[in-house]
Amino acid sequence: MHSPLPTRRVKLSVVIVSYNVCHFLEQALLSVRKAAAHLGEPVEVFVVDNHSADSSVAMVRTRFPEVVLIENKTNPGFSTANNQALRRARGQYMLLLNPDTVVEEDTFRKCCQFMDEHPEGGGMGVHMLDGQGRFLPESKRGLPTPWVAFYKIFGLAWLLPKSRTFGRYHLGYLSKDQTHEIEVLSGAFMLMRRQALDEVGLLDEDYFMYGEDIDLSYRLTQGGWKNYYYPGTRIIHYKGESTRRTSINYVFMFYRAMVIFAGKHFAPGKAGVFSLLLNLAIWLRAGAAVAHRVVAGCAPVLLDAIGVGAGLIALRSVWPEAALAGPAAVPAWVATWLTAAYLSGTYDQPPRLWPIVRGILLGTVALLAVDGFAEAGYAAKTLLLGGSWAAAVMAGWRMAVHAVRHGSVHLHQFRTRRVAIVGSEGESSRVRKLLRQAGAPVYVMGHVSPSSTQASQEQLGTVSELQALIRHHRVDELVFCGQDLTSQQIMTLMTQLPQRLEVAYRILAQGSEYIVGSSSRVSPGDYYAPEQAASTYTPAPDMSVLVRCFRWLGWVPEANNAPRD
Repeated sequence: MHSPLPTRRVKLSVVIVSYNVCHFLEQALLSVRKAAAHLGEPVEVFVVDNHSADSSVAMVRTRFPEVVLIENKTNPGFSTANNQALRRARGQYMLLLNPDTVVEEDTFRKCCQFMDEHPEGGGMGVHMLDGQGRFLPESKRGLPTPWVAFYKIFGLAWLLPKSRTFGRYHLGYLSKDQTHEIEVLSGAFMLMRRQALDEVGLLDEDYFMYGEDIDLSYRLTQGGWKNYYYPGTRIIHYKGESTRRTSINYVFMFYRAMVIFAGKHFAPGKAGVFSLLLNLAIWLRAGAAVAHRVVAGCAPVLLDAIGVGAGLIALRSVWPEAALAGPAAVPAWVATWLTAAYLSGTYDQPPRLWPIVRGILLGTVALLAVDGFAEAGYAAKTLLLGGSWAAAVMAGWRMAVHAVRHGSVHLHQFRTRRVAIVGSEGESSRVRKLLRQAGAPVYVMGHVSPSSTQASQEQLGTVSELQALIRHHRVDELVFCGQDLTSQQIMTLMTQLPQRLEVAYRILAQGSEYIVGSSSRVSPGDYYAPEQAASTYTPAPDMSVLVRCFRWLGWVPEANNAPRD
């Protein structure tokens, strides 16, 4: 039984649950601060930190003294953390907001006004963009009934997104530019009426992560309230659903949440069918995720095996004197060289030449030793020629790929990205300084003035000419300066520029030292920060061959340091 929320004192309570996303959290709170000022009524902001290992807590304490900080000593999960703040919140409206978001200056004012004008509304969501300015379909969703879930799981919703039958999960047949009554709100931005929460209760803490927004949305509609999708304001949500689709952890946690939802809200018969479909989906999606990773990981090995093996076969045909010990020698030699190459670090990222040469040398020495001790009749000349070919082909295709991607055959040289800064001359200078401190591999072309009155030697033009400037200067990245542009202006520019330009967008918030963005729809987000100079762009040290050998044999377990979503 949920305890009632306290008496109303403020218009809006904003709750942000954070876990190891310090730089995104700072940008989110800066946008929240501006939006709160535009509301014109009292706003309170809560940050619940789920035991982050980064500097999130110190940053909030230092930069945002107005925020109510709840510092957990463990990670209790998304639902529990939100409820901690909701029980202390005093607002007429409650907003659950992700830390990897940016809201427009008028978002709070427009949303509260919309809810004031729709007293039957229990909750609402808004038009969400990813880091590239593209509409996120999870902005509006339907209830995942067994058939709706079936259509999504088996790809029919993706094939026919506009269908009223197959596209109900993301309601693709409803215009993203019109207000609609919907069934499910996104937990990334979920604004709810306090009175409705008093009646239906807070988030269900049986859900550790994922599914709790669907559950609460459903309980709101079951309680007689309406949920709305409102496109009158926008937010950026860097980590859309598509970011996690290949994550095995996400597959298991999300579909487990759906099983909980089915058992809680559907009749036994429907719940059984739903659970069967979902368990089937879990293994299909997990299998697909594993296959994707295996294929991606094995591709370099397969290329090496094909290239080296083809060279050895050709060597036998054109030079009979280069005696091999029968057809079995080719796969045996290839396997030996590739094993030694792996143990030497050839398949680590980024690729480097020395581990390739070292691995082939070790493999060649091992084969010569076998030749000497086993008297297998292997020709030393053949081994040396084969090893030379192996090193050449393994290094050659990597250098060719690197040349295509970065414009240089030198594996240690990365393509310099061409950056344009959208902001004033002063903020442009600050961006340049931050990029230098971060050691970012970029070349700043100049800055684009937000107004037509400014002019300087490094000015490329004005915002009205932005599309033409991007094409003319072949710009790869745009950095928007929050000091000179509002969040609304930034989002408008992101949505107006054609996607075919393939430009990455980043934002330097007012007063921040972190240039934050997301390079693609499936990118979890990235940033330039001063502390990167000593870490991000420095190649990792070689792992010793002995440790690699033990790990390959299974004697040394891999460390699991992957951050959780």
